[in-house]
Amino acid sequence: MPEPMKKPVSAFSKKPRSAEVAQGSPAVFEAETERAGVKVRWQRDGRDISASDKHGLAAEGRRHTLTVRDAGPTDQGSYAVIAGSSKVKFDLKVVEAVKAEETPAPGPAEAPRASATPAEPEGGAPGPEGEQAGQAQTQAPPGPGSAAPDDPIGLFVTRPQDGEVTVYLFELLITDAQVSSAGGYRCEVSTKDKFDSCNFSLTVHEAIGPGDVDLRSAFRRTSVAGGPRRTSDSHEDAGTLDFSSLLKKRDSFRTPRDSKLEAPAEEDVWEMLRQAPQSEYERIAFQHGVTDLRGMLKRLRGLKRDDRKSTAFQRRLEPAYQVSKGHKIRLSVELADPDAEVKWLKNGQEIQMSGSKYIFESVGTKRTLTITQCSLADDAAYQCVVGGEKCSTELFVKEPPVLVTRALEDQLVTVGQRVEFECEVSEEGAQVKWLKDGVELTREETFKYRFKKDGRRHHLIINEATLADAGYYALRTSGGHSLAELAVQERKLEVYQAIADLAVGARDQAVFKCEVSDENVRGVWLKNGKALVPDSRIKVSHIGRVHKLIIDDVTPADEADYSFVPEGFACNLSAKLHFMEVKIDFVPRQEPPKIHLDCPGHTPDTIVVVAGNKLRLDVPISGDPAPTVIWQKTLSQGKKAPAAPAPEAPEVPGASDSDEWVFDKKLLCETEGRVRVETTKDRSVFTVEGAEREDEGVYTVTVKNPVGEDQVNLTVKVIDVPDAPAAPEISNVGEDSCTVQWAPPAFDGGQPVLGYIVERKKKQSYRWMRLNFDLLPEPRLEARRMIEGVAYEMRVYAVNAVGVSRPSAASRPFMPIGPPGEPSHLVVDDVSDTTVSLKWRPPERVGAGGLDGYSVEYCREGCSEWVATLQGLTERTALLVKDLPTGARLRFRVRAHNVAGPGAPVATQEPVTVQEILQRPRLQLPRHLRQAIQRQVGEPVNLLIPFQGKPRPQVTWIKEGQLLGDGDVSIRNSPSDTILFIRAARRAHSGSYQVTVRIENMEDSATLLLQVVDKPSPPQHLRVTETWGFNVALEWKPPEDDGNTELWGYSVQKADKKTMEWFTVLEHYHRTHCVVSELIVGNGYYFRVFSHNMVGPSVQAAATKEPVFIPRPGITYEPPTYKALDFSEPPSFTQPLANRSVIAGYTTVLCCAVRGSPKPKISWFKNGLDLGEDARFRMFSKQGVLTLEIRKPCPFDGGIYVCRATNLQGEAQCECRLEVRVPQ
Repeated sequence: MPEPMKKPVSAFSKKPRSAEVAQGSPAVFEAETERAGVKVRWQRDGRDISASDKHGLAAEGRRHTLTVRDAGPTDQGSYAVIAGSSKVKFDLKVVEAVKAEETPAPGPAEAPRASATPAEPEGGAPGPEGEQAGQAQTQAPPGPGSAAPDDPIGLFVTRPQDGEVTVYLFELLITDAQVSSAGGYRCEVSTKDKFDSCNFSLTVHEAIGPGDVDLRSAFRRTSVAGGPRRTSDSHEDAGTLDFSSLLKKRDSFRTPRDSKLEAPAEEDVWEMLRQAPQSEYERIAFQHGVTDLRGMLKRLRGLKRDDRKSTAFQRRLEPAYQVSKGHKIRLSVELADPDAEVKWLKNGQEIQMSGSKYIFESVGTKRTLTITQCSLADDAAYQCVVGGEKCSTELFVKEPPVLVTRALEDQLVTVGQRVEFECEVSEEGAQVKWLKDGVELTREETFKYRFKKDGRRHHLIINEATLADAGYYALRTSGGHSLAELAVQERKLEVYQAIADLAVGARDQAVFKCEVSDENVRGVWLKNGKALVPDSRIKVSHIGRVHKLIIDDVTPADEADYSFVPEGFACNLSAKLHFMEVKIDFVPRQEPPKIHLDCPGHTPDTIVVVAGNKLRLDVPISGDPAPTVIWQKTLSQGKKAPAAPAPEAPEVPGASDSDEWVFDKKLLCETEGRVRVETTKDRSVFTVEGAEREDEGVYTVTVKNPVGEDQVNLTVKVIDVPDAPAAPEISNVGEDSCTVQWAPPAFDGGQPVLGYIVERKKKQSYRWMRLNFDLLPEPRLEARRMIEGVAYEMRVYAVNAVGVSRPSAASRPFMPIGPPGEPSHLVVDDVSDTTVSLKWRPPERVGAGGLDGYSVEYCREGCSEWVATLQGLTERTALLVKDLPTGARLRFRVRAHNVAGPGAPVATQEPVTVQEILQRPRLQLPRHLRQAIQRQVGEPVNLLIPFQGKPRPQVTWIKEGQLLGDGDVSIRNSPSDTILFIRAARRAHSGSYQVTVRIENMEDSATLLLQVVDKPSPPQHLRVTETWGFNVALEWKPPEDDGNTELWGYSVQKADKKTMEWFTVLEHYHRTHCVVSELIVGNGYYFRVFSHNMVGPSVQAAATKEPVFIPRPGITYEPPTYKALDFSEPPSFTQPLANRSVIAGYTTVLCCAVRGSPKPKISWFKNGLDLGEDARFRMFSKQGVLTLEIRKPCPFDGGIYVCRATNLQGEAQCECRLEVRVPQ
């Protein structure tokens, strides 16, 4: 049973993967289930696949195979395999086979030449950047005839036939090509003693990006045809700059970002609902925590994107925004007028600044409303109003994922019982889904299932459980789920005590009693097959599991067959009531006492009573005169002694030959209490209320009178439920099973133990679940169907004919843990004369027990004895096995271990020969080292070059013919690479370096070019060649030292003599002369020039020593004369006041517009009274618009309001009537 709050485990331990096969070849897909016997279905495009000539289906244990024979283009598509509720999809792709062209067989001196696509570059393996991936594929045409010789390499898809030429296809794939990928490549093919190669070149064109844009040409506007041309050479790079054109083109120059490096964007629920069909609305809303789906859809339908061009907005609000509950959201617009007033509305009401809930920001033309700590109350329509225009948006607040805080618990019920699953989630009123075996329980099934919400608690109720209701029930929320199992067993009634036949005398009481396993079972009492009707003499009782029929004052008519029939069960408990008449014969007055029992004598009779029941021994007696009755109980047993016969006792045959036991006896004479004796003239009754184990023993009844005496021994045996068994012991704990053993109870209750009941529970739970429906005859159980990684406890009940014992003490908590799976991808990495290097990957399935380490073993070919390679375990996924015999053929295997033990091993497919393999030395020069290596002065130089070769090659470094020694250039060598290291590079380190790897007479070498660069020196001989108008012509010579790299250009700066602040005039200028324009007449200027290369600008600059003055021409300025104009005018209202009727309590405003020059003075009056001193009225005047704000008016504020404007030219006024209504 899966554990709540965990994702259900897949039914597959090994899943099929997508495959690509050649046309005409078979395609085989394998799947492996967690356990055997699972029904598996294969599908293609949603339809089941059955066995046919085209498709082959096979199942062997847990492994299932699908074979697609003679694959063709029609077989391409999507396939799936289904087991239970698990479904795995995979694809099949069919490619055309490469047909081989028949060519003449190569001669002895000519190797077969492979038709190759761009192949691996010289140097072998791909570079460290991972930009290359080599692939090798083979295709061979089928043909009749006998098979070709064995293929030692394993490259054939189909075996070549005799007389055919095998064509190998080698491919080199370069992903994410860079400029450094360009160059010459060579593909080398060798087989045994033959060798061939081919060369090709690769050219990489750089994509247009931001770095390739000439900013000045992008900004320059084209000059009008026929316009004036500049004659100066220094103005070739000049022109009219157009910034708007570059802004329009900037999107085309953006380099796409790597989506893996960006943070995952939050899913837009609004956009998903707009694009999804209506059938998916409910699923999307449940998954993303949308509570009011109908309201959201209604608001979405009402959204209309306004594409009209706005005069007030440069950028409007988006149609909708979404935000998670508790987060903040920013609503931003851009205005055309940076001084415009902005109002933000929420559902038509203006948002006022209060506390830190709303934050209003204004930066330039950008206006932003920030809503902090968003709640469901912020889910509304928002508007931004500027003047008479507005833009609207909808804000949707998404609730956080709902988590399961208390999981469902497993339940075991019987048919007809009520089942209630209870689960608690993190939010009140959250939406949840109930599922049974992966299928959602909808509202249409409410006649069977009842769903109940109580705050954060959710209930699923099944009033009357049936066998069909058994299964796995799950509760799913938007952020988690919980799973529990419901086990329903058939109603089975066990009879712990059946009713027994009774023999009762006249006017005595007859009690029929039975005990069943279910205390809720009702029943009917029958007399001779007819229902018995209770009355004052006949009483029926039902207390717990005990049913009683009591008949007082028994009469001969009560003698009959009595039965108890439980309701709902096919069983019948019957017994017979015998009416016993006491016949009294006439005897003389002197009669010896007599005990009238069915089996009187010296041999004790055994009476069995269930503990807790009432014991009543009714002994009829006779005698004249009335005898005295003595009840005694044997307490202990004495020594054996020969018994002397009583003088009056009759002789018993064989009595003289046997011995009798001597007992200590206790006299019982109490007439009240739990144990009491009641004696009448004709009978003696011994009663024990609630029999206990101490009441068991031999009771002696003795009657005496002057005539004689009589004695009878009665053995009473008290039976009870057995004692609780000992706490169970857990052993052999596996992945989902364990062995439970326990000791039988110390006391069986007087009845043999019929079997045991075992229960299990999770350690954190309080609900016990029964594991066996039938009684276990042996004190042992193999428990299964447990969840790995969950702690469990066990307890045991013992059952005998009386009933069920108390539960045993719970076992120690234990956790089912299985061993890990087998490691994968075991490969031999390297082999020498005495060592083998192995590598592998961790197992796909680790389990709850984690991973303690790995063990590595080996055995010789042909032997079965495995030898451990190291003591203990290793945590690494690689191991160098040492001290192996040279030349031996060994097989290796690796096993993963955890607390549950070792897992399945993975072994090498073929034996490994322990012998060093001679390998040619070969340098694997990385691509970035094949070009000139540039470093700045002072930077470290660290050049790592991998190489191959066995045995370990000898490495030599040479610089310009000189062997590198122990100077400031360090050489570090390892078995697989060599490193050249310089802590701080200097210009003297520049040059050509050659590295050579040598094994005996074989060697390989590579040349590296190191270029140490520095900043250039300043330009030389800067001078001013000409000055005219507002222009100055400069000229200089290149720097003496270019820094060991190419010059990128010059930057020219100017400084006013007055301020001596330097300003850049030209940047990245490539010529050695220029013209500086737009100088100010009458000022003096200094000029300086920096030289630039890839390191940066020169430390110093070439500067002019004397300032250059711009002469001022002799021109006089005569200002024009203007006639003074009078713009004064009296005030006049362009928009008068309007009568208004408002509701009391709501702030209102009165507005009008006035013009006049000079600016008029404004006064407000109400019913002739000046309002200037009243604090409840606020007056505003902006750009001629006059506003009177009345805060929360009352009926007293109604009346005639007058606005008066006065200036030096006159005055004007307007009035209106305000009516304040009281809401009804």
